[in-house]
Amino acid sequence: MTEPTFLGLPAATVAEADADLAIVGIPFGVPYPPATHAAASAGAPAAIRARSTRLTAYVGHHDFDTGRPMLGGEARIVDCGDVPGDPSDGAGNASRAEAAVRSLLERGVVPVVLGGDDSIPIPVLAAYAGRGPITVVQVDAHLDFRDEVSGVSHGYSSPMRRASEMEHVDHLVQVGLRGVGSARPADVADARARGNTLVTARELRARGVGWLLERLPEGASVFISFDFDGLDPSVCPGVNAPAPGGLSWDEAGDLVSGLATRCRVVGAAFTELAPDRDPSGTSTLVAARLVIRLLSAVP
Repeated sequence: MTEPTFLGLPAATVAEADADLAIVGIPFGVPYPPATHAAASAGAPAAIRARSTRLTAYVGHHDFDTGRPMLGGEARIVDCGDVPGDPSDGAGNASRAEAAVRSLLERGVVPVVLGGDDSIPIPVLAAYAGRGPITVVQVDAHLDFRDEVSGVSHGYSSPMRRASEMEHVDHLVQVGLRGVGSARPADVADARARGNTLVTARELRARGVGWLLERLPEGASVFISFDFDGLDPSVCPGVNAPAPGGLSWDEAGDLVSGLATRCRVVGAAFTELAPDRDPSGTSTLVAARLVIRLLSAVP
């Protein structure tokens, strides 16, 4: 990599990564026509890395969110750069993303993906075929359970529908739901019929993150799919589809770190950040800090 790595971590290639965890950027997924929505998130991996470099000097400093040094775990972490992509080549983007993640998994490396739009979890999760059972914990304002939109079945309104069809995905926990999105009543009924656990942002706020974590078996293999619009816009305004009433910073951080402590996190994808929609840079800072919370919590 010639660009800055996340938090100044060592650079590596996907094919040669020798680590416990690897940051990998996937800027491009499968867009709907026209591709304007997806394009807003294509710059997110680079923006998150760039913002993280301002925290590099504090890696060994005390982090009051965790009560220990900011990156105080023993995990070996590298940054594998971005998977090459083309905004007009959805099928190629998906194929390259799946291949990159599969290569990391074959080397025993846990991928932490920086997206990109929310179609990206589909090829990422497809790479886990034969590695189940996996519980997917989705943080998102939206259900993302459409079968297709405008004839596109692998776009950003469908990642949880496609995940539910994968044999290695055992259960879906969908957290932070609120407002109105692409989901129609039939899509909600389908998600419930499939056995998905649906938790609104209001319910999480009332019951607490601890309540949700206790519903997951200890040691379960968990993949985290984190759409940044799952956060309240007061925390992270730079997203494609902001919706009031989302998760607070503490709720999101406690959920991510709690999953890494209670369960076995086998991967994560952070998506839907739109850096140019928040010129203050606060949203990219929140994104970088949330990734750090996960990296520091994984044993």
